[in-house]
Amino acid sequence: MRPSVLYPLFAQIDALNGIGQKYMKLVSSLCGSKVVDLLWHMPSNIIDRRCGVPLSMAQNGQLWTGQVCVVEHAPPKTKKHPYRIVVKDATEQLILTFFKTYGDSLTKQFPVGAERIISGKIEIFNGMLQMAHPEYVVNADTPEQMPQIETIYPLTSGVTNKMLNKLMTQALQNVPQLPEWLDEHLLKSQQWPDFRTALWQAHHPQNMADLQPQATARQRLAYDELLANQLSLAIVRGRLKKQKGRTLQGNGALKQKLLNVLPFALTGAQKRVVAEIESDMFAPYKMSRLLQGDVGSGKTIVALLTMLNAVECGAQAAIMAPTEILAQQHAETINELCEKIGVKTALLTGSIKGKKRQQILEALQNGEIDILIGTHALFTDDVTFKDLAYVIIDEQHRFGVQQRLHFSQKGNNCDVLVMTATPIPRTLVLTQYGDMEYSKIDELPAGRQPVTTTVMPLTKIHAVVEALQRKLNEGTQAYWVCPLVEESEKIDLSAATERYESLQKIFGSSVGLIHGKMKESEKDAVMEKFKAGQIKLLVATTVIEVGVNVPAATVMIIEHAERFGLAQLHQLRGRIKRGFEASSCILMYGFPLSEVSRSRLNIMKQSEDGFLIAEEDLRLRGGGEILGIRQSGFNSFHLADMSVHTNLLLTATKDAALILQQDPNLSSPRGQALRTLLYLFERDEMIRTYKAG
Repeated sequence: MRPSVLYPLFAQIDALNGIGQKYMKLVSSLCGSKVVDLLWHMPSNIIDRRCGVPLSMAQNGQLWTGQVCVVEHAPPKTKKHPYRIVVKDATEQLILTFFKTYGDSLTKQFPVGAERIISGKIEIFNGMLQMAHPEYVVNADTPEQMPQIETIYPLTSGVTNKMLNKLMTQALQNVPQLPEWLDEHLLKSQQWPDFRTALWQAHHPQNMADLQPQATARQRLAYDELLANQLSLAIVRGRLKKQKGRTLQGNGALKQKLLNVLPFALTGAQKRVVAEIESDMFAPYKMSRLLQGDVGSGKTIVALLTMLNAVECGAQAAIMAPTEILAQQHAETINELCEKIGVKTALLTGSIKGKKRQQILEALQNGEIDILIGTHALFTDDVTFKDLAYVIIDEQHRFGVQQRLHFSQKGNNCDVLVMTATPIPRTLVLTQYGDMEYSKIDELPAGRQPVTTTVMPLTKIHAVVEALQRKLNEGTQAYWVCPLVEESEKIDLSAATERYESLQKIFGSSVGLIHGKMKESEKDAVMEKFKAGQIKLLVATTVIEVGVNVPAATVMIIEHAERFGLAQLHQLRGRIKRGFEASSCILMYGFPLSEVSRSRLNIMKQSEDGFLIAEEDLRLRGGGEILGIRQSGFNSFHLADMSVHTNLLLTATKDAALILQQDPNLSSPRGQALRTLLYLFERDEMIRTYKAG
């Protein structure tokens, strides 16, 4: 149960004065429907209205604030003309102009001879200083009515800054004095204020430095959020470790058979990772581990070796991929090897129906299938295993936590391994997968050739087509990738289709097309032709991003490469690193090219290290959008910025581990305060999810 002290913060924002249903909807779409959501909505700028220079020094186009005396009124001669009021300070005159305003109200607001403090934008017209519709006008004897520094927030249509400031003032008044959950030594060393003061300071910046993530108040709040994240993950991780699993320790016979038939030796990294995974499988608790490996690092063989450990124990294993293409690819690799060592496998996807599906389901239930490969079709209720002990989920960011838990429940105390070829920066491994153990394949198989990456403007497309023609004549296969325009699939489709048609005129029937709007069966048919070499040039959208394996394809042209994220470009380039031939990637860009896009393309040209690229991707994008994937399975932070607060994250990780070591049940006074912190940042939801799982 949420502590009662937090009830005011979790009230709906329409509990605040001055917000009806209409504005409730607008503000909710901007930042959320609860008072606490409003408080996490941080300012982005300030307007400094502290009285500045005399009028004679006022600059055109700049904000000016100062005290003036009203000299005279000049009402308009026609409705088309503005109402003018002449005011002055000790140095210069200023004309205030008003459009569509009643003269009576202006004579009351600006009586001749009265002293007023005004603030607004200065414009010079015909050599005269003018100010149209001053933003603030207050009597000289009540200067406190004008905010000296106005906090500016990110807005949405229909929500004004004044309205948001009024709501924020009320929301801040509702913040209770909460018990301190941070370590006293940390507070002193960082000179951080308490939570309530930090929140007030963050919403009342006094200068531009106060708006930065490194500002004292912002750092304190970011650390609170990161500690809540790391503590909840550490609790979940501890609970998973205590969850009764089963000991899976085979005799190594099938593994040895596989190693004997492999046409290559395992890399040192593969051997190390297999040992790390097996150490979890041998233990009596449930395994939950993340395996990260760059494109072409050999994750599938690691997956198969560890699945064979489960099969040696008389149990079943399953591997699930996010797409049918990827599932079929896994099946091709795994089936070929398993046939040689007498292990029975099957492929189950949504497109397998009728009698064939029924036969697979019966064989699975009877224990005649050792390893099942498939897509999310494995989730369906009619899929029943005889004894599922080990589940591998490939590209887990495509699946939610609930799906992962649901699938692991299909088995008997299943061990779970999550694999990804998307390089994840260390900070995001800690914040998003901190509930899991972590393994990394950081070595490519011997003999892999580097990719030559070239960056060219789209204006040189004819030269690229000529070079491509020479390559295709030599027997090479190639990809031509068109950008995905998520806002309009029609534009995306037409861009790919137009490029396909233009290339078909040059290369004829050897060109194929694949895009996201095609049926799975149509995509599969095109991919099969490409794999078989019947199609030499494949025009595609990013549907080919993950996992497609055609070793003969050694050329990739990416059109409008500036529209792609770094990690996405890296994934695409990985499609031409499947074989041992030298390969080429051409990144074609359009104008104008932003600085961020230029940096991205330069990094791609200079490096093939997926982990370095992932760190750079995070630095360039910030934490808002991770790895080129809109945040489906990832948590976003309100206050912490992973491109700036890495040091705070590492401290929070250590702090969380120490807290649970000293007070595993959070029963001490600080532990009780930390429970409040978890509820404040709604991390209790995550813990409940895992309890349910």
